[in-house]
Amino acid sequence: MKFIKKNWQKLVLLSYAFFIPVFVLYAQGQNPSVDPNAGKILNPLGTTGPNSIPVLIQKILEGVLKIGIPVIALAIIYCGFLFVKAQGKPEELKKAKEALLYTLIGAAILLGAWAIAKMISATVLAL
Repeated sequence: MKFIKKNWQKLVLLSYAFFIPVFVLYAQGQNPSVDPNAGKILNPLGTTGPNSIPVLIQKILEGVLKIGIPVIALAIIYCGFLFVKAQGKPEELKKAKEALLYTLIGAAILLGAWAIAKMISATVLAL
C-alpha cells in the first residue's frame, strides 16, 4: 500500500499509456466502417491542410508574419515612449537606444527569414 501511495501518479500515467491504445484499437475493430482509411497514414492537418512540406513552412511563416509585424510596430512605438520618457537622462537614453536596436534586429530577422524562405521556395519550385 505504501508503494501505491508513493507512486500513484506513475501508475495512473502507465495505465493511461496502456489502456487508451487498447480502447482505440478495440473501437476501430468493432466498426470498421467508421474510418474507411483505417491502416493508412493520413494528413494530420486535414484534407484542406497543406499537402507538402514547403506549403506547410509557407503557412507557418505567414502566421508568424501576421503576428510578428504588429508586435514589431508596437515595440517601435514603445521605444518611442522610452525616448520621450528619458528626457535627456543618459542612462535612460541608453536603455531606449538598446530597446530600439533589439527591436530593429528582431524585425530584420523576421523579414529576412521570410525573404530567404521565399527565395528557397522559388528555387525549389523552379527545379
